[in-house]
Amino acid sequence: MVLDHRLVAVAERVASRLVARGDTVAVAEGSCGGLLSAALLSVPGASRYYVGGAVIYTPAATRALVAGAVPAPPGLRGATEEFARYLARSVAAKLATTWGLGEGGATGPSPNPYGDPPGHAWVAVAGEREAARHVLTGSADRLGKMVDFAIAALELLGEQLDAGPGG
Repeated sequence: MVLDHRLVAVAERVASRLVARGDTVAVAEGSCGGLLSAALLSVPGASRYYVGGAVIYTPAATRALVAGAVPAPPGLRGATEEFARYLARSVAAKLATTWGLGEGGATGPSPNPYGDPPGHAWVAVAGEREAARHVLTGSADRLGKMVDFAIAALELLGEQLDAGPGG
């Protein structure tokens, strides 16, 4: 699979900001299926800013890979703003990075087990500042939705990097 050129372009911009600031990032993604990590790793010199990541696609993966790093909010469930924020905080804490990226959603073609519509995701950033964004694509293209979710997450990180010291 070749990475979408739009996704790589956003990853390149974010990577240059991370390097300029001397910051690091870790990723916990679900519906992106590894595209966030792949995009960040596609940029030469990724070892300067990318520490690691995980595809958190099931509750079992959440328990095994990110649970325990930070307290989980009561009643936490996937594909919500709280879940994306939890993933971002947890992966940053687990891997001791400056920034954490979290994503959870539903790519479809049918709703996820919680009833969320296809093309729905939450992306979140944790670090110097926290931010989250809801993404609704309205698209029927599963891979296209995955790319859109990853672009939204990287753009959100880029905005936070621009807003802070050295940004």
